[in-house]
Amino acid sequence: MSDPKPFVFEPSAEAKRTAPATQRNRDAITHVLKGCLPANGTVLEIASGTGEHIVHFAAQFPDLLWQPSDSDPLALASIAAWRAESGADNLRSPVEVDAVADWTVRDISAILCINMVHISPWDATRGLMRNAGRLLPKGGLLYLYGPFRQQNRPTAPSNEEFDRNLKSRNSQWGLRHVEDVAQEATFHALHLDQIIEMPANNLLLLFRA
Repeated sequence: MSDPKPFVFEPSAEAKRTAPATQRNRDAITHVLKGCLPANGTVLEIASGTGEHIVHFAAQFPDLLWQPSDSDPLALASIAAWRAESGADNLRSPVEVDAVADWTVRDISAILCINMVHISPWDATRGLMRNAGRLLPKGGLLYLYGPFRQQNRPTAPSNEEFDRNLKSRNSQWGLRHVEDVAQEATFHALHLDQIIEMPANNLLLLFRA
C-alpha cells in the first residue's frame, strides 16, 4: 500500500471528484459502524470531502438519514454530483458547514468525521467538539477517523512522513495526539468511549455524549 497523502481539492472541469483513500478504508469503517450506529435518525458527516464515503454509507444503512456537509464549494459540488448519481432517497443535499463556526443543523443522532483533524487547524477540532457536545443527544456518538499519535506508543514511519508532508503544506496541519483530542472533548461533555485500530495505521475514535 502506498504511503498516505493529503487529499486537496484542485480546480477541475469535472464536479465529481475521487479520493483514492476512500476505496481503501470505506469497508473497514462500515464494519465498525455496523456495530454501533443508532437504528434510526440522522447522521451528520462533517467534512464530507468528495462525497464518496457518505454515498457508500447511505447504501449500507438505508434506515438512517445521512446529511453530508463541507465548507469547500468544490467539495459541495462533488458531493451533490455523487448524490445525484446514487439516487439514494436517504441522502440529503449537502449543506455548507464550517467546523470552526456554530452549526445550524438540528436533530442529529450521530456525527461522523473522516480524515479532517490532521488536514485542518486545531481550531477545527475545537469547533467539532464544541458543536458535537451541543448537538448530540445523551449517549450519542461522534465517530472520528484518521491517523493519530498516541503517548508512549511509536508512530508508524509512514505516518511520520505523512506528518512532515502535511506540515510542509501548512504549518497548522499535522497528526494530533489522541490524548489532546480527548481532553478537548471533555471540555464539551464528551468522553472517549473506545479506540479502534484500523488498517493502514489509522484509528477510529468513538466519543460519547
